[in-house]
Amino acid sequence: MINSPNEDWFAPLPPCEAQVPCGEGRHVVRWEAGAFRLASHADPEAELVLAALGGDKPRCVDLAEAWGRHAADLTVLSVGPRGPDDPVPVGWDDVDAAAQAAQPGQWGWQAYRPHSTPMRLASPPTAAIARAAARHAQFEREAEQASQRKIDILSLLALGHAFQVRLTGHVVAAYAGRLDQPDEHGRNVRSVLTAALLGRLAPVAEQWIGIDQDQVVVALHDGPGWGSAELTGRGAQRRLRVSLPAWWLARVWACGLALTGRHLVVATERAGWPDARVLALRAPGAEPVSLEAHASTGPHGVGSPSTHDGPNWEI
Repeated sequence: MINSPNEDWFAPLPPCEAQVPCGEGRHVVRWEAGAFRLASHADPEAELVLAALGGDKPRCVDLAEAWGRHAADLTVLSVGPRGPDDPVPVGWDDVDAAAQAAQPGQWGWQAYRPHSTPMRLASPPTAAIARAAARHAQFEREAEQASQRKIDILSLLALGHAFQVRLTGHVVAAYAGRLDQPDEHGRNVRSVLTAALLGRLAPVAEQWIGIDQDQVVVALHDGPGWGSAELTGRGAQRRLRVSLPAWWLARVWACGLALTGRHLVVATERAGWPDARVLALRAPGAEPVSLEAHASTGPHGVGSPSTHDGPNWEI
């Protein structure tokens, strides 16, 4: 039986950690069981209170807030990795450069104000002044929000591949049950998730059966069951047509299970770490089989700050 959507999608994922420049040193942040944790801050809520009173906010706390803001942000799906061979090389120097560029006076109309003697203009009506002031205030708010959004996304990407794929899973989980409702920015959720599915399934399909990524066609599967996968055509007209539920991106792809033992995993029947039972295809058009999978980690082990390659699943 395929896992219920109400079960935790991240059950097959081990913890992961990253080191973050914070204050005068480097602190550890950790993802575990679906939660972003600040391992080096005993009381982050107290530090938030101090920051509100005028103190400096630690970068770790900023990261935790950014994670919360973007765990349901569809933008993550377009900037995150498509697989372990598709790194997103963002470093903390990139984050610092973006933060510096966002400082007052670095961008915006103030930076381009001419230094020559201003022209003498007739005094505009008071209502016109108010409208201009309101438009300018709105522009500044939008520019500030865009800058903060960019810094947030860069910071989350700088955490490394393990955090990036887990964040992808969280975003998919936030929308998998409401594909036909627009997000808060009016974006078409179904279209965004279909593009995300294609971008992440195509490299897996290439490894699975050697098909060119441009010959992979995907659709989101609605309703019961796992979907379908079949090969059609020949030569330049050859196509792998796959229909999978949006949940596949979280429960299978983000958990590193997509290609296990030369099988395309289409669903999980029992999610867990380090053992899971999966439903998998040996070839397109074949009947899926139930397989037991066991996971190990890379050379640095589970929870190591250097763990970026994720679990390695074997049949």
